[in-house]
Amino acid sequence: MKVLIVGGGGREHAIAVSMKKSSRVDALYCVPGNAGIAQIAECEPSIGVMEFDRIVSYAKEKAVDLVFVAPDDPLAGGLVDALEAAGLRAFGPRKNAAILEGSKVFSKNLMKKYHIPTAAYETFDDSEKALAYLETAKLPIVLKADGLALGKGVLICSTLEEARAGIRELMEEKHFGSAGDRIVIEEFMTGREVSVLAFVDGRTVKPMTSAQDHKRARDGDQGLNTGGMGCFSPSPFYTEEVDTFCRKYIYQPTVDAMAAEGREFKGVLFFGLMLTPEGPKVLEYNARFGDPETQVVLCRMENDIMDVVDACIDGRLDQTDLRFQDNAAVCVVLASEGYPESYQKGFEISGLERFDGREDYYCFHAGSRQDGEGRIVTNGGRVLGVTAKGRSLQEARTKAYEATEWVTFANKYMRHDIGKAIDEA
Repeated sequence: MKVLIVGGGGREHAIAVSMKKSSRVDALYCVPGNAGIAQIAECEPSIGVMEFDRIVSYAKEKAVDLVFVAPDDPLAGGLVDALEAAGLRAFGPRKNAAILEGSKVFSKNLMKKYHIPTAAYETFDDSEKALAYLETAKLPIVLKADGLALGKGVLICSTLEEARAGIRELMEEKHFGSAGDRIVIEEFMTGREVSVLAFVDGRTVKPMTSAQDHKRARDGDQGLNTGGMGCFSPSPFYTEEVDTFCRKYIYQPTVDAMAAEGREFKGVLFFGLMLTPEGPKVLEYNARFGDPETQVVLCRMENDIMDVVDACIDGRLDQTDLRFQDNAAVCVVLASEGYPESYQKGFEISGLERFDGREDYYCFHAGSRQDGEGRIVTNGGRVLGVTAKGRSLQEARTKAYEATEWVTFANKYMRHDIGKAIDEA
C-alpha cells in the first residue's frame, strides 16, 4: 500500500514510524512533514494541511491507497469529506463528527443531552453576560474557547479578576481569533487527569492503553498551558475499575450519541478524563490522536496499524483484538526556550544519530526542518519528543531523561519532572 499522512509534528512522526513497521505499507508520503519524517517518508513541505485541493491533487498524483488525516484543523474543516468526494480512501472523522472537538459548546451540550459525566457549565456568546455570570460563580473556574486554539484555549482562573481578564482575552481581545466568539464557563474539577485514545468505527469503540500528559510549561505544573511538555503510559491511576466505568458510561455512550445525532464517528477519539472524587468525568474530546500521547501509546501497540485503520474505515472493529505490550513509555519534550510565547528557531540540532539502531529509544521530530546546507535545525516551539520504553514507568523515565542528554541545540528547554506522579501511585 501507499499511504499519505497529513501533518508535520511529533504525532505524525510517531504515526509514520508505526506505518513504516507495517508489513502492508511499502511507500509513505507526508505533507508537509518535517526533517524527522523525511528520513522515512517522501515529504512535500510546500503543501499546508489546510490546502485541501492541493492535498487531493498530490494524493492522486502519488496514487495513494489511503490518506491518514492527523491534525485537528483539517479534520474540523472537512478534509476527509473532500478526500472521499474525490474518490480517495481516508482515515479520520468527517466534518460533522469532528465537531466533537471543533466546538466545545457542541460537545458539552451533547454530554448533557446523553447524560455523559462532565463538569457543570454555562455557554456565552456575549462578553457582558459572561462577566455578569462570574459575579455569582464559584471560584476557581475554567474558561474555554469554543473553537480550536492549538490546545491552549483553556484558562484556569483562581480569582475573580483573573476570570474577568480571561473573558476579555478570549471574547474581546480575540487572543485565539474566532475560537473565542463563544465560550464555555465550567466548574473547576479536581483529581488526576488521564488521557485515553480509542479507535472507533462508528459503532464499536476500542480504547488504547492509557496515558498522562503534562500541559504546563514549567516544572511543578507551573507556567502557561502548552500543547504538551511530556507524557507517560500507562497511567497507574487508570485502574480496571476506572476502565470498566468509562467503557460503560463514557466511551460507548459518546459513540452511540454521535450516531444518534447522525454524526457517525470513525477514526481516533481522544477522551480527556478527570478522575474526580465523584468518579471519572470528561474534560474534553479530541477527534484525533493526541500529541504527545501518540508518542508513548503507538510505540507500545502490538497490532499492525494498517489492520486497525482498515477495520475502523470498514466498520469491523469488533473483530479486532487490540493489544499492547506489557511495559511502559515516557516522552520528554525538548522545546525552544520561551515556548509557548516567543522563541527563536533555526538552531542546528546535533546528536540525533545516537538514536540510530537503538531499541526502546525514539526521537520524534515535532518542530524541525532541513536548511539549505542539509543541516537539521529547530523550526518550532516543541522541537523533539525524546521517548523511551522500559519494563516499568520508573525505568522508562530514567532512560528517556538519559536520552535527552544525547541531543543538543541552542536554547534547548525541557521540564525535569515528567512522570513525577508515578512515584505517588
